[in-house]
Amino acid sequence: MKQKGNQNKERTVPPLELLEKERDRLRHHKNYRSTLRSTVGVLIVVSAIAILVATLWLPVLRIYGTSMTPTLKAGDIVLTSKGSSFNTGDVVAFYYNNKILVKRVIAGPGDWVYIDDDGNVFVNGEELDEPYVKEKALGETDLEYPYQVPEKRWFVMGDHRSVSLDSRTRAIGPVAEEMIVGKLNMKVWPLNEMGGI
Repeated sequence: MKQKGNQNKERTVPPLELLEKERDRLRHHKNYRSTLRSTVGVLIVVSAIAILVATLWLPVLRIYGTSMTPTLKAGDIVLTSKGSSFNTGDVVAFYYNNKILVKRVIAGPGDWVYIDDDGNVFVNGEELDEPYVKEKALGETDLEYPYQVPEKRWFVMGDHRSVSLDSRTRAIGPVAEEMIVGKLNMKVWPLNEMGGI
């Protein structure tokens, strides 16, 4: 009995300030966990939306190789937009052998393409004005010209004509609409070259 009495004497009520501090600490801890949970939830939703947008409407691509120099260089990052209507001069990305290639649209379905030995390109009898090409070349080709582009296909070529493998070879040929990822709209990296394509 004596021991119990001693234990009761040792127990003291903490001061009111200490109780208020502990209450505030517990409230802060509860609010912190709640805020953290909601922040993580928002970040997950935003990430999922960003992935959907990037996959479905605005795929982001990184350029490899030199077939599109000087317009695009290895390491450039570009935004594309989905679509099925392309004009001569548009730069498009398309699937080929589990890769994505980037080339420029030269001619559309039903157009006639002719490339002379100097690398001058004619579509439906008219020479294309191609300021984006620094050095014209016939390049590697195994087609007979003039060549008519089949329906629902696009004739594409790289801007670096001497090294680009493109629609001039039967291996790639004209690109079917369903193979096209989209049209390249904007270069976003490097930052000092950001702008339209």
